Amino acid sequence: MISLGDPDAVAPEKRDRLGLLRDHDFRDLFLSTTVAQVGYQITSLALPLAAVIALDVSEFEVGVLSSMTMIAFLLIGLPAGAWVDRMRRRRVLIVSDVVRAAVLFTVPVAWWTDTLTIWQLYAVALLIGVFTVFFDVSYQSYLPHLVGRDKLVEGNAKLETVRSTAQLGGPVLAGQLIEWLTAPVAMAFDAAAMGASALFLLRIKRREPKPEVARDSRIAAEIKDGLTFVLGHRILASIVACTGSWNLWMGAFMAMIVVFLPRDMGMTPGEIGLFFALFGVGGVAGAFAVGPATRWLGQGRVVWVSVAVTSPWILLIPAAEPGWRVWVGAVAMAFVGIGGVVYNVTQVSFRQRLTPDNMLGRMNATIRFVVFGAYAVGSIIGGVLGQYLGARTTLWIAAAGICTAFLPVFFSPLRNLRTLPEPEPEPAGAAA
Repeated sequence: MISLGDPDAVAPEKRDRLGLLRDHDFRDLFLSTTVAQVGYQITSLALPLAAVIALDVSEFEVGVLSSMTMIAFLLIGLPAGAWVDRMRRRRVLIVSDVVRAAVLFTVPVAWWTDTLTIWQLYAVALLIGVFTVFFDVSYQSYLPHLVGRDKLVEGNAKLETVRSTAQLGGPVLAGQLIEWLTAPVAMAFDAAAMGASALFLLRIKRREPKPEVARDSRIAAEIKDGLTFVLGHRILASIVACTGSWNLWMGAFMAMIVVFLPRDMGMTPGEIGLFFALFGVGGVAGAFAVGPATRWLGQGRVVWVSVAVTSPWILLIPAAEPGWRVWVGAVAMAFVGIGGVVYNVTQVSFRQRLTPDNMLGRMNATIRFVVFGAYAVGSIIGGVLGQYLGARTTLWIAAAGICTAFLPVFFSPLRNLRTLPEPEPEPAGAAA
């Protein structure tokens, strides 16, 4: 939904602004991420708007649709981590991109043949979610191999800048494509982006060693190792609780905002795209703020401060009315974006630095199982509340929950921690 490393590793040296981008393999990963993130922004807006505008579904159905992409983390999130630790991660990334491209392309085809239904959108969202599980777990586990642990903060910051920039321009592009072509047809562009992402990944020359798997290793035992490692570590457990709480309420919030903006505020797809683009403005600012914020606050304190200070701005969104006041809420999204990106860059880097190589996949899968599973549950909660209380009231409830998400990390050792603890030793006898 934490700054880790030496202070000098938080920000690349000023004398070399390109840094890791000079590395051919990282540059290909960077380009793959760029095109995939632009495509992702299109589908993130087009998929729910296809349901709301093209199919005119209910609030509850929107909540279910929103949950489908994340429910895969509950279904296969834990075993995916153990499986990824047994496979070469780049190969998993490529296969995941290709399959997602094929699945996405079925939506415009169904629209052109007048056969698109909400059930197909559910299936598409679920399949996208399944392969996103494998992609994301592999992606976060692959980066330490590609750049080395000493450059993780720089690598994550550069990749987060891509994601934030995509959040800036992607929604605007998505909104215009939806207005010009309809939401289902716009998703063809995401399919093309996923295909391009796979091609860039194929260009990476650095090869991974074949994972070593203990002969007597079992998936269930490996899953247990991952759960024990994450939940038994006081700081990691507090991060899971914070991010899970944030995602629970953000799932409810995002499920209903795509109903609230077109139906209650009367906004067009283009205006909705611009609204979400302001979240991207905050994200870009947050990516540049990671280094200064970490040096100022310390590597632990920045975690809870980044969320606590920026979350209350989200309360301006359910207070919005049609006209200029809705754009005040859009500006508020930018402040939320700043805190979200600072939090994400630092806590992901922390997890990667702290975790042994042979536990990376299971650690990432365990955390994503909890936090994205929470998002799926939150989306359903949002749909149910929206059906009976309306979109605006649901947004008020969800926004209040988001404002309390920082409490687990506030009441943890991170509250006053300025530097990171030493990495954990590799568990004795753990399967590789």
